[in-house]
Amino acid sequence: MSRYSEPYDHTPHNDPTRTHPTRTHSTYAPGPYTPAPPGRTAPGAGPGPYDVRRDDLRITLHDGTGLHARVWRPQTGGPVPVLLEYAPERLTDATAARDARRHPFYAAHGYASVRVDARGHGSGEGLPTGLWGGSGHSLARAAAADAADAAEVVEQLVGLPWSDGRIGMFGLGPGAGIALRTAALAPGPLRAVVAVDASLDPYREDGALTGGAIAADALTARSTALLAALCAPPDPLYAGDHWRERWAARTAAVEPPLYGALAHQLRDDHWNTWSPPAAGPGPGPGAGPATGAVRAAVLAVSGWYSPFRDTVLRLLETLPADRVRGLIGPWAHHYPDEPGPGPAIGFLHETLRWWERYLRDTGTGSGSGYDTGPALLVRPIGPGAAEDGPSGGWFAVPGPLSAAVRIVPYALRGAPVPVISPQHTGADAGRPLSETGRRADLPPDQREEDARSVCFEFPVPGDGVTVLGRPRVTLRLRMDVPNGQIAVRLCDLAPDGSSALITRGVLNPAARHGPERARAWTPGGTEFVSFALAATGYALPPGHRLRLAVSSAYWPWVWPAPGSDAGFVLHPEGSRLDLPVHEDAPDAAARPPDPAEHVEPLGVISPAPLTAPAERRPERTLTRDLGTDEWRLESDPRPWGAEGASRVYPDGLEVFEDAREIRSVRSDDPLSARAETARTLRFHRPEQGWDITVEARSVLFCDAADFVAEDEVICREHRGGGPSPGEVVFHRTWVKRFPRMTG
Repeated sequence: MSRYSEPYDHTPHNDPTRTHPTRTHSTYAPGPYTPAPPGRTAPGAGPGPYDVRRDDLRITLHDGTGLHARVWRPQTGGPVPVLLEYAPERLTDATAARDARRHPFYAAHGYASVRVDARGHGSGEGLPTGLWGGSGHSLARAAAADAADAAEVVEQLVGLPWSDGRIGMFGLGPGAGIALRTAALAPGPLRAVVAVDASLDPYREDGALTGGAIAADALTARSTALLAALCAPPDPLYAGDHWRERWAARTAAVEPPLYGALAHQLRDDHWNTWSPPAAGPGPGPGAGPATGAVRAAVLAVSGWYSPFRDTVLRLLETLPADRVRGLIGPWAHHYPDEPGPGPAIGFLHETLRWWERYLRDTGTGSGSGYDTGPALLVRPIGPGAAEDGPSGGWFAVPGPLSAAVRIVPYALRGAPVPVISPQHTGADAGRPLSETGRRADLPPDQREEDARSVCFEFPVPGDGVTVLGRPRVTLRLRMDVPNGQIAVRLCDLAPDGSSALITRGVLNPAARHGPERARAWTPGGTEFVSFALAATGYALPPGHRLRLAVSSAYWPWVWPAPGSDAGFVLHPEGSRLDLPVHEDAPDAAARPPDPAEHVEPLGVISPAPLTAPAERRPERTLTRDLGTDEWRLESDPRPWGAEGASRVYPDGLEVFEDAREIRSVRSDDPLSARAETARTLRFHRPEQGWDITVEARSVLFCDAADFVAEDEVICREHRGGGPSPGEVVFHRTWVKRFPRMTG
């Protein structure tokens, strides 16, 4: 069993007499760390040949900014390859349990595994660059700055005594995007990347806009969560006595993250974190690097319940075949070694094979299967997925996906039909971004949504069919108003009448010729529109039918357009669905991923809630006011997952987290749409008398011309204990109008 050892010292972290391990690299120095008894078993290490030591360290960038880092090292007596996870989430609490599953595991198997908080986050120094940028800041420049910082960290890691100079990077979500962009800067030592739920197109995938329309649910929920996180204080146990001044600098510079999306509803240079493939290996004007600039080997991973699954297919299409592999399974937005909603896999061992192949001169790399294995390994979802047998439902796509599927056109039939959906169509869409795959996050039976839509049905072949890739719809429409909304769902209609969502897509007609410029519809005009739905891997069994459902609203997935209550007329003649069909049977010879590993958890304590189960808020509730015909969707997103709202970490930190989301709209009025979100964070160290609360609140509503955003942050410091509300140390409100993209 691997062991955990680190210095044990009870003196205060800012005491000059406190001792630390000696370091020889001038820009790499030990920072304050949590005292722990030496020899403790490393959480998450699991069986491995090496004992593990953990240290908290300070990495200093060229401009003097210090970053908070945590490193798990195998006690090998010599230099080893280094793995880096560089991410904006706080390593001391937000990702502590997640980090404890993988970093000690890699260290126990012979890798130094390093977790670094990005600039301006956690207990480090500097100001954050911003996930979506602000109204006056470019997301592309922010992404480039993050990648430049991470590339500098890579170069520093090369020079450390325990590093053999070979580096790998991995990450989830924002961390995965940083890893890919760092690889595009082509630092020589960075040989391999594992990117889980990365985004190559933040305009479409990062939860701000979709189909040229504001993604109401995802934008407001994530913006409020980020606003609270950006205002969270550095932890004095790790930041030392300077935590307060760092906190003050961050809160003074903060801006609501949704401002970037509302100020840039058209695709412009703000969103160009990557150049189009045609731009070549170098960056285009006002754009980030092209994916062709990535020289490291990339393992791209996602789940069919994640909004980032298209990235895997795009990387397979744009990177050289010898430098990329893909893996997509039945998961939501999390690492696949955790279940939800489908079963977990042995992702730690899967990635260990990847590191062995590209970071070791010897070992199991040649037998990893990545030299001769398939380009893409997938496990479809749906009732027709074959879960029995040696492959466990997994099958291999040996080369480009375009060569493995056949596009089957389904023509729409019938007379022209008006599509006039009530504005609450979309209430059964589910959450755009689920971090757990809980039942309340997923789309329920779609029969009620289908009843609010115009539907076309198609038979499934006698032996069933597996849809694999991005379906595309081409629709001939007449609109009598300048603006509207088009939503398309592809559903699996079972013999009992139940309807399951396969995939979907939306389009703001103003962006029908591309989102770079808004073009209003000529009232009374008839045009063809064509757009792709999100990628899917879905198996329909014999006896089921395909249902294409078309609606003129999809709230709160997207914000209603002015005039969308008028709907449009759909002309079936010339309209069609193009379905990518994988017709080969699942490959029993394909190597399925290993079963999920058992690793020791971090040991986070979650006190039981004081309220009785019947008194707790439901996870997701839809209500209708019959007097006003207002539909109200209330959500308790429970962002903490299995760890609970109240958490006590092994280093003594107590964290409380609460969130609430309310979306409302009247069924006949697109201008009545309103989104309210609130997030509360509380950080408490009883032994130090440190107690901070951060409250963030956001409201977004509209009129025909503008969006109106109201945001508020209140930070309180509690002194002396007790139930007092605390002293307000920071309070700021914002109210701002943004013109709507209507053309």
